[in-house]
Amino acid sequence: MTSPAAGFGVNTYSYIFGGSAADTVARLADQGYGGVELMFFPGHLWPAELDAAKLRGLRNLCEQRLRLVAVNMPNVDINVAAAAEEMRAYTLDLLIKFVRCAGELGAGGIIIGPGKPNPLFPMPRDRMVSHFYRALDVLAPLAREVGTRLLIENMPFAFLPDAESLMNVVDFYGDAGIRVIYDVANAHFIGEAPTEGLRRVRDRLSLVHFSDTTRQTYKHDPLGHGDVPLAGIASAMKEAGYSELPMLEIISRSPDADIADSCARMREAGFGGEA
Repeated sequence: MTSPAAGFGVNTYSYIFGGSAADTVARLADQGYGGVELMFFPGHLWPAELDAAKLRGLRNLCEQRLRLVAVNMPNVDINVAAAAEEMRAYTLDLLIKFVRCAGELGAGGIIIGPGKPNPLFPMPRDRMVSHFYRALDVLAPLAREVGTRLLIENMPFAFLPDAESLMNVVDFYGDAGIRVIYDVANAHFIGEAPTEGLRRVRDRLSLVHFSDTTRQTYKHDPLGHGDVPLAGIASAMKEAGYSELPMLEIISRSPDADIADSCARMREAGFGGEA
């Protein structure tokens, strides 16, 4: 009998301090989930800590037990569109390592943030776009070479926080292989209706993140702890031709129970198969 959790993927953000990526994959597989999104984080999943044998072992584990949908990273630590050339170079060097690691692991995609502005005195937008494009000039061909895809995310703290600006900039770059991951909580926090955002990104949509937040305080809470509206989102994803698992990117101190409860709430809202 198929587990009711099989219709969902789980991002490992909540598990980064509690064990390795391999331990977490086994843990989530035991709970019956259908896919996983691994977070790059020292001690959990970090290129400098992984030799060829460990990479092969983790890839084999994912292929045997829990499909690796994508890899991700806490984007607050890095900035591909920073004003300082040294920060851009440091970020790009890390991203190159992450993209290569994604290819070695057989990940379907790697999630990239477009870069963060200074909230007090942001750099001119065209300059940030130029920095972002220069990073894509390196990362997009590398992703193709290693067999993965770049997934650009709508992030409230990025300089392209909404679906419209994100799609305009990515479309103008002109690479059909660059895809979009749409985060429902991120959209709700900035006042964007997720159903409308999903329709705007549909031509590049590869993955959708779910968690809860309010519009007053930015969170990635378990569902039911904020006021993200789930109504209509499953239909909008279907209209967009979405075929991947909904991905739960929930940050919790008790993730097993909270993610399971969030799955139940999503099934009630029409996600992941029969409620």
